[in-house]
Amino acid sequence: MARGGREHWGSRVGFILAAAGSAVGLGNIWRFPYYTGVNGGAVFVMVYILCVILLGFPLMFAELSLGRRTQKNAVGAFLSVKPHSPWFLAGSLGVLAGFLILSYYSVVAGWTIGYFIESLLGVFRSFHNATEVANYFKAFSANPVKAVGYHALFMVLCMLIVIRGVKAGIERWSKILMPTLFGILVLSIIRALTLPGSFSGVKFFIFPDFSHFSLDTVFLAMGQAFYSLSLGMGCMITYGSYLSRKSNIPSNGIWIAGLDTMVAFLAGFAIFPAVFAFGLKPEGGPGLVFQTLPNIFRVMPGGVVFAPLFFLLLLIAALTSGISLLEVVTAYFVDEKGWSRKKTVLITGTIIFFMGIPSALSYGKLAKPIVFGKTPFDFVDKLTANYLLPLGSILIAVFVGYIWGRDKASREIMDGAPGFKLAPLWLFLLRYFCPVVVAQILIFGFLSEFTSPAVQAFTKILQRYFIIADIALLGVVAVWTAHFFLRKGRKFSL
Repeated sequence: MARGGREHWGSRVGFILAAAGSAVGLGNIWRFPYYTGVNGGAVFVMVYILCVILLGFPLMFAELSLGRRTQKNAVGAFLSVKPHSPWFLAGSLGVLAGFLILSYYSVVAGWTIGYFIESLLGVFRSFHNATEVANYFKAFSANPVKAVGYHALFMVLCMLIVIRGVKAGIERWSKILMPTLFGILVLSIIRALTLPGSFSGVKFFIFPDFSHFSLDTVFLAMGQAFYSLSLGMGCMITYGSYLSRKSNIPSNGIWIAGLDTMVAFLAGFAIFPAVFAFGLKPEGGPGLVFQTLPNIFRVMPGGVVFAPLFFLLLLIAALTSGISLLEVVTAYFVDEKGWSRKKTVLITGTIIFFMGIPSALSYGKLAKPIVFGKTPFDFVDKLTANYLLPLGSILIAVFVGYIWGRDKASREIMDGAPGFKLAPLWLFLLRYFCPVVVAQILIFGFLSEFTSPAVQAFTKILQRYFIIADIALLGVVAVWTAHFFLRKGRKFSL
């Protein structure tokens, strides 16, 4: 226990695995391969890694620093630094995002439970072609009993873990789930690479073809890096609040982002060789996981074993993210309202379940545009990914960089990491680069709502100007960094 009775992580490894688990989710194994497939493979991967370094690291360091300094939840952290000001609303966005994201994320996670069970029963082996597989997914996701039932089961799993607390619940299970996830990924990669014709998938994934590069590639990579690392929703502030003063934030942050990126990269090696080996299209869209891959498992030698393993992998990834989202909400009510952890988890988990029912029915009874021209699922997805998370990250960057202040933030990140020589560069990126770039994600998320040719043409023009501005900003960052090291005679060090 920490000062004031606040619980702390039991070990550095436990924290890194839990925080990496928060970042690792369906976005790594479902969304990342999909975006990579539709954006030309290796070109997208290269841009994505650059975005993780320039966007992910600075924002993650900021959230972890703010959480550790205040030892508070997403709302309490802002109140602690700037009491009696509207800045607590920035943290409130994170708590709201936790409610909303988990309500629909749990629905997709529920599908993974269902597919895990169905694959154990050998359902996919009974199909004769890809059409039957696709029709099965449509019927499965439209079935209200299965959709709501598996959604409920996933929420119960999250609640059972979070109710145990930080050490006994989140940390303990992260130490089990994350190594299991990596183990299944490695087994899946080995099997995929032994398939005839799999090397075409490897080439697609690691050898860039710049003819596929476009402005959309850049902005989708920005959004994916930002979404994948669980930034802007208070997860890292909350997890950072359970850190001790001795923890090395830069080193821990790099481990977290590195493990998250590694999982996405390994998922690509598990998926694309198999996709190419069976002559399927890599740009399979969101149905890549629930339609294309079951079709592969249907005909793959050993598919009866690897199908349930793969969907267990998806379930574990979903679970590690789901418990972090529930913890954001839980920490707020425990810290700010004085509720017990058990009471908070039972009440908020139940509310989130009921909030998610419309999303669970969005592929069946509610598969129609009823909320601002969208299904409930699509509305919540767009609201959080396109608006709440980018806005939350901009506010965090501005708050840490300007309101909390350069000096205090710098001292905080170097507490526990006195050899961290890149604090000035971190603050430079946080104050000038991150807000501008994340604002672009917000703007293009808004413009994507309009399908008229005039708006699309305007979006393309705006993208060109923003790319020029981003390149100029990168030039400034490069010049500033070179000047900093040459003037100080510094060596690169964490």
